[in-house]
Amino acid sequence: MTTLRDTFAQVQRSLRDPPDEILLELGADGEVLLARLRLVIAAALILLPVINFYTGGGGYESLVGVTGVGLALLLSQVWLTMARRRRRHRWLPYVSAGFDVSVVSIVLLLLAFRSPAAGLNSVVVWGCYPLAVLATALRNDLRVTFSVGLLAIAQFLGISAFFQYISVGPISSADYGTVHVSTQLQRAALLAASTIITMLIVFRMQRLVQMSGTDGLTGLPNRSFLNHRVPNLIADSRSEGDTLCLALLDLDYFKRINDELGHQAGDRALRHIVESLRLELRRDEPLLRVGGEEFVLVLRQPVGAAWERLDFLRRKLQERPFLPEAGAEPRVLTFSAGLSCCPADAVDVSGLMRSADLRLRAAKLAGRNRVIARDDL
Repeated sequence: MTTLRDTFAQVQRSLRDPPDEILLELGADGEVLLARLRLVIAAALILLPVINFYTGGGGYESLVGVTGVGLALLLSQVWLTMARRRRRHRWLPYVSAGFDVSVVSIVLLLLAFRSPAAGLNSVVVWGCYPLAVLATALRNDLRVTFSVGLLAIAQFLGISAFFQYISVGPISSADYGTVHVSTQLQRAALLAASTIITMLIVFRMQRLVQMSGTDGLTGLPNRSFLNHRVPNLIADSRSEGDTLCLALLDLDYFKRINDELGHQAGDRALRHIVESLRLELRRDEPLLRVGGEEFVLVLRQPVGAAWERLDFLRRKLQERPFLPEAGAEPRVLTFSAGLSCCPADAVDVSGLMRSADLRLRAAKLAGRNRVIARDDL
């Protein structure tokens, strides 16, 4: 069982590492959902200052409320437009989440300039801070949650410290009571707690996604990446006029390893192959395990460059023999591969896999340990 200390250590490591592509794609979908939700909420919140005014509330407070909601409504439409675009902006979650927090701070500032007690003790407006932090869970990125939580705490404490510094005597009003330093610190502590809880929620979601989308033996993405992420990569490449190539790799004579050395040695050989390829692969070259000894490599390159890249990987693997155990004879491991490209061969995953599989079979029939990218070879 994972202890709380272990969990926080894992969260700390996750903050340093960017989330994988599947999580980023889920986060992009969450950003669209959140943008729509933000627009609906902003439209509904316009009623609050109106209700406040007609039920005896102050005119200034109502005007501030309308200003804040109007700003939120305007920029919510901007974020929704940007989130809908096919080309994802990695900075958008930070900016839009920071906007959510900053709108709360702007409203508190406007209230505080008229009545410091109203700005510093407003429960309704302050309560939007933890809501903004909680909403970052939809983005599936620990770094966004952490950054927004810190921003909310810093902005709130900065506003509180400024008005307490310039105030002469206690800050109080008949409607909002007296502002106490201890209360302000307690609110900051609640924001910190909200941030930590939201980060743990995001961390658990990330782990569940990784467990369902990761091959347990090699740590590579599995068919979930192929079925859910690769179609989006294809759509992106087509919209930008680029070429995307999909390579289907199959290990040569791998059954002999299992038959002669046992399945445990076969598992070690698979990990050796993955480690050897990972040493050469770049971050934008995802390698997936789709079967026992079958892999898929996605290359965002023209067919000629993709063939050269794949053949380079084939030679690198051949140069790193597998040592089953100390003193045993090293085994040279190779693979055969078929390469298909979008849009020349197909414009969907199934079509690309079908073309790549036909060329993989041709590579096997031609003697193995080779890469074929054309049907006439």
